[in-house]
Amino acid sequence: MSDAVIVGAVRTPVGRRKGSLAGVHPVDLSAHVLRALAERTGLDPAQVDDVFWGCVSQVGEQSWNIARNAVLAAGWPESVPGTTLDRQCGSSQQALHFAAATVLSGQADLVVAGGVESMTRVPMGSSVAGGMPFSDQIRDRYRGVEGFADEAPLPFNQGVGAELIARRWRFSRTQLDEYALASHEKAAAAQDAGAFDPELAPVPLADGGKFAADEGIRRDTSLEKLGELATPFRADGVVTAGSASQISDGAAALAVTTSEWASRHGLRPLARIHTAVVAADDPVTMLTAPIPATAKALRRAGLGIEEIGVYEVNEAFAPVPLAWLAETEADPERLNPRGGAIALGHPLGGSGARIMTTMLQHMRDNEIRYGLQTMCEGGGMANATIVELV
Repeated sequence: MSDAVIVGAVRTPVGRRKGSLAGVHPVDLSAHVLRALAERTGLDPAQVDDVFWGCVSQVGEQSWNIARNAVLAAGWPESVPGTTLDRQCGSSQQALHFAAATVLSGQADLVVAGGVESMTRVPMGSSVAGGMPFSDQIRDRYRGVEGFADEAPLPFNQGVGAELIARRWRFSRTQLDEYALASHEKAAAAQDAGAFDPELAPVPLADGGKFAADEGIRRDTSLEKLGELATPFRADGVVTAGSASQISDGAAALAVTTSEWASRHGLRPLARIHTAVVAADDPVTMLTAPIPATAKALRRAGLGIEEIGVYEVNEAFAPVPLAWLAETEADPERLNPRGGAIALGHPLGGSGARIMTTMLQHMRDNEIRYGLQTMCEGGGMANATIVELV
């Protein structure tokens, strides 16, 4: 029986908004991880059947099919095609799912999946470009629902959704701040131990230097400092910039094929894509779909939550993984063990591939058989992926 395996995974360090990667064009950032992926795995780019690339803000420098542009900028053969996709924050995780489905179906032998976002150079929301993505029929459906701002140009708001989750699960400001602080502490410990080093492809900079380490980790933060931050989404709220993911720049890439093809071409499988699902939930609260997505993935995999050795739940806002923990009754010690987007950043279209790359490295370092990744997405959706170490 055919399977889908990941034979390579690499990412850039994640840069802060207006930070070290601000001068790097997103096409070049994407090309950098494509080249690094080929170099580290030994794959021949000429044998890549397709490149699936996640990117949310497909406008300006990220427009005109950035996947194809990245292939050309990487110096790969002109025969390698590419397509760009948008499932909001889960775009590159969806790219991985499509890659797995494509090789499993026999439509391709080797596919690269990944994504990019330069939130410095292409600000979040810029793809709206003065248009109105929400029609009157959508407004009519949700008019009067708490959290739906009918008069606003963009009536669905993730921050408001995070506040709704915090209220529904009764999370206090202190709980959210404690979670945020722990994310920074775990990420700092992993960075100090060199745990991220094998997955990183340092990015050459115009000044001749190299950007070699994630720069969002705040080592000097504290509960006191976090407690001083404003709550922008509700005057009496509990969610702050400190308990939210960071606006970031970054890219990541994974190579997907079958075990048989990998064996014939000298590529080493890292993990098997065991189960891949997508789910959807309330678009107003927006951020709760990782809960049903996880249940769906476990059901299809025939596994219990206790059999999963590591969970990566994207830290869009602290209430998201906390609600996920409450509903799944998962072991909190296995959740985001090297920190998450609160500390490391969330370069939208690149985050799914970044998280998978980090989770695979953690699984390899600790000989963990199963890992589960899930992330909330705009519109109230979520992908969930279970991988098995091989």
